[in-house]
Amino acid sequence: MLDVTPDISLNDSEVELTFVRASGPGGQNVNKVSSAVQLRFDVRGSPSLPAAVKHRLIAIAAGRMTNEGVLLINARQYRTQERNRQDAIDRLAALIRLAAEPPPPPRRKTKPSRAARRRRRENKKQQSQKKRLRGRVRSDDH
Repeated sequence: MLDVTPDISLNDSEVELTFVRASGPGGQNVNKVSSAVQLRFDVRGSPSLPAAVKHRLIAIAAGRMTNEGVLLINARQYRTQERNRQDAIDRLAALIRLAAEPPPPPRRKTKPSRAARRRRRENKKQQSQKKRLRGRVRSDDH
């Protein structure tokens, strides 16, 4: 059982882990040991996720999804199979946590108050006056 949030827990049977050979660091074992992990999670068919979370997860992870709605996560950062396995599970949990947060409410448009509009106009007048006074100095003596 994988506890993602206080409300969402995934059954171990919902997450499929496959171990494959990884490129990169590994020393003598690099061509012998399957240390990379490919995690597969069927988002559309998961009974553990509420419908709203499923829709948001599909939108968030669209680039990592197959046409059938299966989320793929490849973890090959570490040399050991166990650390890559834990990394893949942590990344899945982080994506689900992100999808579990409800979106913020839409912004409501507001108008500036009458006093704010008046202050803005007065400030513009002051700035204009300041710039006008910086003009050329004319001497009437000549």
